[in-house]
Amino acid sequence: MGYEGLFFAGLLVVVVILAGRAIANRTGLPDAIPLVLLGLLVSYLPGMERFEVSPEIVLLLFLPPLLYHAASFTSPRETRAESRAIIGLAVGVTTLTALGVAAVIVLVLPEQASWPVAIALGAAVAPTDAVAAGAVLRRVGAPRRIVTILEGESLINDAAALTIFSLALAALTQPLTLGGGLWELLRIVAGGVLWGLVVAAVAGRVRGRIRDPDDQLLISLLVPFIAYIPAENLHLSGVLATVTAGFVLGTRVEGLLPAGVRLNGQTIWQGLVFLLESVLFVLLGLQLHEVLVEVAGRDPVSLVLAAVAAIVTAVAIRLAWEVGVIGAVQRLKLRRSLAPLPLRERVVVGWAGLRGAISLAIALSLPQTVNGRPFEDRPVLIFMAAAVVLATLVGQGMTLPWLLRRLGVGERDDRAWDVARGQRALDEAALARIDELAARGEIGEETAETHRQPIRLRLSRMSAALDSDDPGAAEDAAQHRASAVRLQRELLAAQRGQLEELYRDGRITHDTYRHLQRQLDLDEPRHPDGRR
Repeated sequence: MGYEGLFFAGLLVVVVILAGRAIANRTGLPDAIPLVLLGLLVSYLPGMERFEVSPEIVLLLFLPPLLYHAASFTSPRETRAESRAIIGLAVGVTTLTALGVAAVIVLVLPEQASWPVAIALGAAVAPTDAVAAGAVLRRVGAPRRIVTILEGESLINDAAALTIFSLALAALTQPLTLGGGLWELLRIVAGGVLWGLVVAAVAGRVRGRIRDPDDQLLISLLVPFIAYIPAENLHLSGVLATVTAGFVLGTRVEGLLPAGVRLNGQTIWQGLVFLLESVLFVLLGLQLHEVLVEVAGRDPVSLVLAAVAAIVTAVAIRLAWEVGVIGAVQRLKLRRSLAPLPLRERVVVGWAGLRGAISLAIALSLPQTVNGRPFEDRPVLIFMAAAVVLATLVGQGMTLPWLLRRLGVGERDDRAWDVARGQRALDEAALARIDELAARGEIGEETAETHRQPIRLRLSRMSAALDSDDPGAAEDAAQHRASAVRLQRELLAAQRGQLEELYRDGRITHDTYRHLQRQLDLDEPRHPDGRR
């Protein structure tokens, strides 16, 4: 495909993303479903039927920023508090899922799938995607502890799955003994973590000395690739290097960044991650055409049976771990340092094992040749990985809200109350500072009172809701905040209209127009999930 063809394909991908998002918003489906289906339809257009993406490009372009972003925004204290549950899921369940799915595939397709091939598939579908599950859980007000466990798990299970995946691919080209495999695992893991720490230390020092916002953002975008590429070239875990660098930089040196850099950086990263995840789903749809053609000659009953078996195994292992294993551990009181997780919340954690972008990236990164010969099992593996991803996104993703309501989990939005308590403390600190400055004569009493009034009003309403045991008080406070947001947006709309008129009449310059427009954009009230 030439440059013109690549440009045309890029435009089609953008159009598919926009159309898929519109369909998802109207129907309530997960974004992945319309994106994959539209990508499959586009693959039937002339010239697109054999659209291919190099596996190396998938790993290099998509994995580093996705992993780095997830690691950078991890909650360190909450993650540390739930470390046992997270490690159990991320390492224990991921390993069991990879091996369990592999065993089922070898059993169902004994003549087509060797153990290394089956383990590669198991590793691809083993890691869960906390983004999709987290969005549903936050929307229905699930306990923050559940979201923390899922987010922490997805951060580590990517590294565990890709390490298993790498060992499985290595076994395709040369036999691995148990001792050799363990040594290779230790070398890959330890080397990746050490390189990630080195990158984090160097990048932290550089970021601490630079104040230019554009340079800061450029460094932020480069770090995941600086961590990933050298590690992979040294045959270490690029995933662990990227995750380690992101976690350290996100939790240790965030305070070194100016507020403007953080604000712009979060916006850019959110847009970049959304684009990369959307493109991955479209790429899967585009490649499904050729995958379906190549698997058409195989026994369809065996393929469907294998796909269903992989889906059931992946879901069942996770549920069995949460309901059975963790339940037994809690009954034996082996987790004394933690408050036990109730059964209904463990069921939610078990059912929230949605697969997403990382599983797609791993599946699409399967090599096209092994030992110089075409990798004939690649289409089958991609087909079954796609089946697991779509089945969990649709089946589990769309039933999570019903399950939460059925179990009575998430009746109160803990995050909203945490935000309210934090905002009350900030307002109290602001009032104390105003009083201090006024007492020292650094500001006039009129200026001080002008700033006190809105803070006092917000503080009084918030304190009344937080201090009251009446659920109606919290509801009234929420309605008041919603009314305040609507009013603020109306006022901003009026100001924007006036700004347009001033520029249209030639009463202000374009530079002034842009400056005032940016101030209005910064004043735009935020959505509860962080979007403006």
